[in-house]
Amino acid sequence: MWLILACSVLAGAIFLERVVYFHRISLRVGEFLRGLSRLIETGRFAEALHESATVRAPVARVVHAAILRHEAPRVELKDIVQEAGQLEVPRLERRLAMLATVAFTTPLLGLLGTVIGLIDAFTNLSAQTGYTSITELGGGIYQALITTAAGLVVAIPSVVAYGYLNSRVNVLLHDMERAGIEIVNLICDHRSKAPAIIDFVPAESKTRRQQQSD
Repeated sequence: MWLILACSVLAGAIFLERVVYFHRISLRVGEFLRGLSRLIETGRFAEALHESATVRAPVARVVHAAILRHEAPRVELKDIVQEAGQLEVPRLERRLAMLATVAFTTPLLGLLGTVIGLIDAFTNLSAQTGYTSITELGGGIYQALITTAAGLVVAIPSVVAYGYLNSRVNVLLHDMERAGIEIVNLICDHRSKAPAIIDFVPAESKTRRQQQSD
């Protein structure tokens, strides 16, 4: 029971810490990208870099990595975005494996406690001489089954909490992937729309060159 109680405290602490963390890094990706698109379309990459650096979120760090190397080719930009996203995955999945371990371990601890309790109850009954009532036998089995119930009480919410946190991780991964694709497209579109540099030669210099050649 003490082990099950410790697991329940650990699972609750992990769930609360992750919920607070995910709430803190949550970001409206659409609004964030719209603000950056206006800066990138006008070529203000320094302002876009500063804007992405001030936001503490995985999506912003992925975008920041792409803007930092905005002069790179499109293929290289895709690799940069992918590598930046892969670096954020361990931060998002931190302690989730521990929560899953608690969810799958506590029923086994409860079952182990029940088996030990039943062994102890039948050992005490076998040591007694004379008639053993059903009440005494039922009381020992009741005490032994408490650990199984306690293990399930801890395991079921832990499984639900793990599923919820895992879904939040998937949403954040999707947001990072979406932001990476859109920021690469924005940077490449800005390059294609950038005005070409024309080597303009004044008319006077042209006539002088023609006279010299003549």
